Amino acid sequence: MRRVAVAMGGVSHEREISLRSGAAVSEALRQAGYEVAEARLTREAIDEIPRDVEAVFIALHGGYGENGGVQADLDAAGVPYTGPGAAASRLCMDKPAAKRVLAAAGVPVPEGAVVTVGVTACPFALPAVVKPPRDGSSVGLTKVSEPGQWAEAVRAACAQDARGEALAERYVPGRELAVAVVNGVALPVIEIVAPGGWYDWHAKYAPGGSRHVFPEEDAATREARRLAERAYAATGCRGAVRVDFRLAPDGGLYALEVNTAPGCTGTSLLPEAAKRAGIDFPTLCARLVEAARHD
Repeated sequence: MRRVAVAMGGVSHEREISLRSGAAVSEALRQAGYEVAEARLTREAIDEIPRDVEAVFIALHGGYGENGGVQADLDAAGVPYTGPGAAASRLCMDKPAAKRVLAAAGVPVPEGAVVTVGVTACPFALPAVVKPPRDGSSVGLTKVSEPGQWAEAVRAACAQDARGEALAERYVPGRELAVAVVNGVALPVIEIVAPGGWYDWHAKYAPGGSRHVFPEEDAATREARRLAERAYAATGCRGAVRVDFRLAPDGGLYALEVNTAPGCTGTSLLPEAAKRAGIDFPTLCARLVEAARHD
C-alpha cells in the first residue's frame, strides 16, 4: 500500500484541529515512504477524496468524521480506511448509548442522565458535569457545582446537540487518565494534569494548556489498560482509539468516553503514548494504514 489520502478539515467546529492533525499525519506518512494526497474536506461527502488511492487515513474530528458518516460512504465506495467502522463510530459518538454498552461489558461509568432544557434540576446530587451527548473536544462542557449554574449549563450543551439534549454525569473527583488502544493493545497510561483540574478545550489544544505525565505502573494503571482494551472490544472498534477515565480517590476507575478519532497534533495524547511505547509517529501512522479496511 503506497498511495494514501489523508482526509482532514470537514465542517464541524473541530475543523482547525483536524487540519493540524491531518498535516502532522501527512508528514509522518511521507517520512514512512508513502505517497500522500491531502484531502481538505469542505462538505460532508467523499467526493473531495481522490479515488486513485489504496487507503484513506481519517484525520477528521467531530461530526461527519466521527459519527460514522464518512466511514459509511467509504464502505459504499469500497475504499479501505483507518480507524473504527461506521457502526462503532456511530455508537461511540453517542455517549449515552456507548455508556450502556460499556456498563454491560463490565466497564464502570459515572452515574448519568439525558436531560433537556425543561429539566430544571439535576436528577442526582451535585457536583455534575453537563455536556453534549454527541460531540467531542469538550465543547459545551460545564462543571455544575451549584444549583444556580444548572440551567445555563444545560442550555449550552443542548445548543450543541441536534436533538436538543444534554448528558449530565456525576462529577468524579480525582485524576484524569487517558489510554490509547492501537489494534487492540493498550499503550502506556497518560495522566493529564490541567490547570485547576479542569480539562477543557484550552487545556486540550493550547500549547502549555495541560501537562501530560506517565505515572509509575501500578494496580490502577494496569486496570485502566485492561478496561480500555475491554471498552475497545465491547464497542467493536478497530485501529486506534483513546479511552478517557477518571480515577477516584478511592481507586475506582470510571470510563468517560471512547474517542474513535484521537488527535494527532503536537499536543495530542496518541502520538505521545506511542512514543512512550517505543513507536515513533511515522511508524504508528504506517501501522494504522496497513491495518486499514472497509466493511
